Amino acid sequence: MTKAVEFAFGKSLNQPPILENYNLFAADTPLQESVKANGGAWNNEHAGRFGEILGKAETLELGNLANKNLPILKTHDRFGNRLDTVEYHPSYHELMKIGIENETHSLSWTSERGGAYVARSALAFLKQQVDEGTSCPLTMTFAVVPSLKIQPEIADEWLPRILSNEYDARFVPAPEKRGATFGMAMTEPQGGSDIRANITFAEKLNEKGEYKITGRKWFCSAPMCDAFLVLAQTRRGVSCFLLPRFKPDGAKNAFHIQRLKDKLGNRSNASSEVEFHSAYAQIIGEKGRGVANIMEMVRHTRLDCAVGSAATLRRAVAESLHHCAYRVAFGKLLIEQPLMQNVLADLCLESESATALAFRLARGFDESANDEQAKLFT
Repeated sequence: MTKAVEFAFGKSLNQPPILENYNLFAADTPLQESVKANGGAWNNEHAGRFGEILGKAETLELGNLANKNLPILKTHDRFGNRLDTVEYHPSYHELMKIGIENETHSLSWTSERGGAYVARSALAFLKQQVDEGTSCPLTMTFAVVPSLKIQPEIADEWLPRILSNEYDARFVPAPEKRGATFGMAMTEPQGGSDIRANITFAEKLNEKGEYKITGRKWFCSAPMCDAFLVLAQTRRGVSCFLLPRFKPDGAKNAFHIQRLKDKLGNRSNASSEVEFHSAYAQIIGEKGRGVANIMEMVRHTRLDCAVGSAATLRRAVAESLHHCAYRVAFGKLLIEQPLMQNVLADLCLESESATALAFRLARGFDESANDEQAKLFT
């Protein structure tokens, strides 16, 4: 005769507890080994503190809230005046604050120690596991630095704001802010990744490198960033420009958000289509060298594409192992079942391989400053 099981309303049986209140860094041996092997272990104390913050129940819930409460586009106020703003849930801003205070956007540039890219990538790896959407503007802010340095006077103006560890979400001119974030806008409807097919154009205003840009961009993530690198045609070909949300006189720039993309994932992050109506901009580098100049930023974002993908795999593996350690099936914990052990071993192998490769790539960025051959790896 089958033993009776008492039914409890509102309670699920044979389910694991929520995976929370753990240290994301301390619990990840492959990450620690990859960081050590590639020269970034000097920042482990910081990574451990950050991992503890991110593993708290309240921080993990911020990630859930940011993805359930999607960004809202505000094109006009109730009187019909243009706004061109995006309203984010408070959880989004709190995650941005946590990321910036913990140097996920800046450590590679502010530390003079060897392995700074590796150390910073570890922070980005941890942050990505809580929310991918806010990692996008953090990555772009990190990645814009080498492109800005092509134009030294612009770098001198913007780098102190970019490297600040204070998050300032106010929609006000950048000189009034305690910190700034950056985005980029390259692609257009007719060309997509073929950016030499772009038709957005720039007209020269003066000899000080100032232009006005007219055109449309098909994909512009995080449109509430303070400034963007954009591509536009000049008489000498595609060129790179810095386009801020506010003009030097403090007036709003002609940066008009048309709509937000309806995306499958990365939903806490607003990705938009934008139009420029004679928008103020400053040129970065030589005219006609726009693709090469913006590719310095793109190249650095691709590092985080690798790191972030490995981080997503790690979060999936952590959840899988946790679930199988508590769930009973056919008289045993799932983690004790031979077939499930095979599946979990495959998942762990894929995750560890991705982590090892991502941090070897980060090391390549560290080494490329003094080694041209190492730069080929990046």
